[in-house]
Amino acid sequence: MNRPAARHRLPVVAAVLGVVAVGAYLLFGAVLGADRGAAEDLSAQAGVEGASQQSTIPATQAGHRWAPAKTAGITPGVQTYTQGGQCTANFVFVDGAGNVYLGQAAHCASTGKEDQTNGCHAGSRALGTTVTFHRGGSPAGGGDVIGRGQLAYSSWLTMQRSGEKDANTCAYNDFALVKVDAKYVAQVNPGVPFWGGPVDLNTTGTTSGDKVFSYGNSSLRFGLAGLSPQSGASHGDDPAAGGWSHTVTSPTPGIPGDSGSAYLDPDGRALGTLSTLGLSIPAVNNIGDLNRELTYARAHSGIPGLKLVLGTESFDPARLENCLQSSPPVPPLPPGLGPQGPEGPTACTATR
Repeated sequence: MNRPAARHRLPVVAAVLGVVAVGAYLLFGAVLGADRGAAEDLSAQAGVEGASQQSTIPATQAGHRWAPAKTAGITPGVQTYTQGGQCTANFVFVDGAGNVYLGQAAHCASTGKEDQTNGCHAGSRALGTTVTFHRGGSPAGGGDVIGRGQLAYSSWLTMQRSGEKDANTCAYNDFALVKVDAKYVAQVNPGVPFWGGPVDLNTTGTTSGDKVFSYGNSSLRFGLAGLSPQSGASHGDDPAAGGWSHTVTSPTPGIPGDSGSAYLDPDGRALGTLSTLGLSIPAVNNIGDLNRELTYARAHSGIPGLKLVLGTESFDPARLENCLQSSPPVPPLPPGLGPQGPEGPTACTATR
């Protein structure tokens, strides 16, 4: 679902998005539900156990002095442009040599048609392709370039090179890494905008009704920060997908250009990355399972010591609900878009 339309993961009907958006503001807070408790200090996550410990690293131990969360330019949720196709970055990663990466969807570098979504056969741009990070991209233009990197890993190219045969892996392993140029690393912060986290890596999947949280940054949102925070509910894991994909519904769905964006589970753990947009009412998004995507990358990318960097700020699942309740009424919604805050910065439109 990157832009331009020729590279959409699935076709999107504008009328469907318009219908879904009707009443979205009233529904948005209801999806969030009650606060799951006070936000935890992320420093406590340094002692996480199990498989996730091997795949994650606290920000304080990642070997970098990260930019302050409130002023960092390059974070999860930043716009990425790959040869003109616009997507949204998901999480921040480091390797054993100290290089820094931003995740995005593999299909953001697609060279095929919109219905060519099987990563074991779909065309992709080569590793080394320049990817730029943007602020303020819109249908009128790409906004400001705030950083650059190179495509360093693509699950699609890797599966094709290795002859992957598993049908679920081919269908749902939609993950890429962009190596941030060294001159821009000082502008990076690993925290998910607005929500905070991630506090860990989800290795157990979801159950029906679990809340999920995301931050989309499609150019179709016209740079309105209040449209970026998103929440929804999981439909539970589909056994037929082998744990590779999670289906979620939200009143403000991911739209073209949000592709690749990060999803957090109810506890602020990194759950997945936006891959497809289904055509239904309410709109359904499919997100790739980050644990499986990262495990595959660690085994096949040739990037030693690859790990997910945990956030520098606490996860707050009730933040949007609280600020919506305290905000003044909003103006009418643009067709096909989600809840919109009043003009100027507010608690709901602030990046953090």
